[in-house]
Amino acid sequence: MQKLIPAFLISLLVLTSCKTGTERQIEQWKTEIRQTEQAFAEMAQKEGIPKAFLTYAAEDAVLLRNNQLIKGKQALRAFYSQQTTPSEKVSLTWKPDFVDVSKSGDLGYTYGTYQYTVTDSLGGTKTSEGIFHTVWKRQADGSWRFVWD
Repeated sequence: MQKLIPAFLISLLVLTSCKTGTERQIEQWKTEIRQTEQAFAEMAQKEGIPKAFLTYAAEDAVLLRNNQLIKGKQALRAFYSQQTTPSEKVSLTWKPDFVDVSKSGDLGYTYGTYQYTVTDSLGGTKTSEGIFHTVWKRQADGSWRFVWD
């Protein structure tokens, strides 16, 4: 019995330290996803919504817009080419309120609030607000790209 207690304690210590390492890795992945989401939102503000969505979309990304699924980067390009007229100014802002990631580190998701504003040529604005949900997938190069928005 005396020999079992030290062996048990050593085993417990090893398992606990492994879990701590895993938890640290998960927190690192969450930080990466949050930073990617923030960079995505900043690009949308500075360089436009189409460029941001096309930059951060995975090749197999799917968007749900107006109760329609837009599948793949080519379809996203076509969708965004038809979205605004030159006389309209659009603004999209969002911030993740929650980030989580799988234990394997290959998929993560975020959700939070967004605000979308359209300003017409006469200065009239229409604003919509809501909740967003984005699914992120780790790419072969280690970067994160969204696969669902």
